[in-house]
Amino acid sequence: MHIDIADTPAELGKRAAEKIAELIGEAVKENGEARIILSTGMSQFDTLASLVKMDVEWNKVEMFHLDEYVGISPKHPASFRKYLTDRFVSKVSLKAVHFVGSESIEALSAELESRPVDIGVIGIGENGHIAFNDPPADFDTESAYKIVTLDRKCREQQVHEGWFASVDEVPEKAITMCVRRIMASKHIVSAVPFRVKAEAVRNTITEKVSPYIPATILKTHPDWSLFLDRDSASLLLGME
Repeated sequence: MHIDIADTPAELGKRAAEKIAELIGEAVKENGEARIILSTGMSQFDTLASLVKMDVEWNKVEMFHLDEYVGISPKHPASFRKYLTDRFVSKVSLKAVHFVGSESIEALSAELESRPVDIGVIGIGENGHIAFNDPPADFDTESAYKIVTLDRKCREQQVHEGWFASVDEVPEKAITMCVRRIMASKHIVSAVPFRVKAEAVRNTITEKVSPYIPATILKTHPDWSLFLDRDSASLLLGME
């Protein structure tokens, strides 16, 4: 595990993007292509904004994403397909794009499992989730994707971030990449800024591995890079 603490979210995003671009370059050099997983949410804004500016052979990069609400239109402001199209896919020329919700779970799973994934860009939620694997997360399923029911804190986070006006508007179910498939990524990079993530970050680092704090599983990965800013690292740094 490598922890990098930046002064600001913008600097965090730049450092995380540089690491992702470096790993993509290594994969392309070794395999002629790179397969990446991208996460979404407010915490990923600066990382994606920096990443699209990096000198990367995007035409050799295949992208998957982590999750999507069940039944949401790809034109809805809170759709993760729209999020990634607006902030990433429309700005670089990728080899291939695989959106959750745009094809069946079976077809998407088969494509994901057809070859190894090089880099998983995996955020950490306020409730400690990774993707939409809310606590208690299923660490054991062999499925690549599955439908899950979102917990209250997860749905509240979507309101706090401005994607929905109220908790009642947040869909109760989503399709998510499962924990074992996330952990199968050769490298994992997590960009986790903001004070609202400080408790989740502290619990992830200091508590034992547990499905009740799903992000703790990331500590068992052989190559995990965690990028924090001073706010998200504040409870680790003894600032409060």
